[in-house]
Amino acid sequence: MKNPAAGGGRWVDVAPERFATWVHEFGQRHGGAGPVSRDDGAATVTFSAGDGSIAECHPPFPPLPVLPPDPATWPETLAAHAAAPRTVGVLLVRLGGYAIGVFAGAPPGLVSSKAGSRPVHGRSAAGGWSQHRFARRREKQVSEAISATADHALAILKPAAPEAIVLGGDRRAVAALREDPRLVPYLDRASDRFLTVPDPRLAVLRETPRAFQAIRIRLVET
Repeated sequence: MKNPAAGGGRWVDVAPERFATWVHEFGQRHGGAGPVSRDDGAATVTFSAGDGSIAECHPPFPPLPVLPPDPATWPETLAAHAAAPRTVGVLLVRLGGYAIGVFAGAPPGLVSSKAGSRPVHGRSAAGGWSQHRFARRREKQVSEAISATADHALAILKPAAPEAIVLGGDRRAVAALREDPRLVPYLDRASDRFLTVPDPRLAVLRETPRAFQAIRIRLVET
C-alpha cells in the first residue's frame, strides 16, 4: 500500500481547490455520504460513507475555524481555511544544505528567501587515528553548517514574524537546529507536518506551498 497510515488506511494529499470535489466523489464511490464529525481538539474532520469507509481530514494550520451548522458546507469551509492568506516561514535543512523562505498572500508568494550549502564530508571507513581525525573534522563541519543555517534562518524569519512555521528536509538536521536558543520561538510552534525533500534548493522551496497547503486525508476504504 502506498503511503500507509498508522491506525489503518493510507494518506492522501488533496489541494484546497480540489477538496470539495474530492469529498463529493468519495461519497459517490462508497455508497453515498454518511455522517460527518469533528474531533474535540479542533484539528480534524471525518467524513464517512455508506459502506463504512472514512476520510479523516487534517487541514493545515490548526485550529480549525468555527464550522457552519450545515455539515454539507464543511468541505468549502475547510478548503477556504487551508488556502487562506497567511505568512508562512519554511525551513528546509539537510547537513550541508538549506533553503529558508517566507511566503505571504493567497496564493502564497515567496517574499524573502536564502538558500545555500556548506561542505560536510561523509563518514570515513578508515580505522585508528585517521578515523578519529576525520570524525573530529566532520563534527566541526557539521557544527559550522548548523550554526550558519541558524544565522540565515533568523535573518529571514525574524523580520517577517511569520504566523506559521513549516519544517522539512532531514529530521536530524532540524533537531540540531533546535539546540540554538535563538530559533526556539520559531521551531516550538512549527507545524506537525514535516516536508521530506531530497535537496533543499531554491527551486524546491518555491514548490512547498503545494505541500503545506494540502489537506491530508487518512483514507480507510472498505
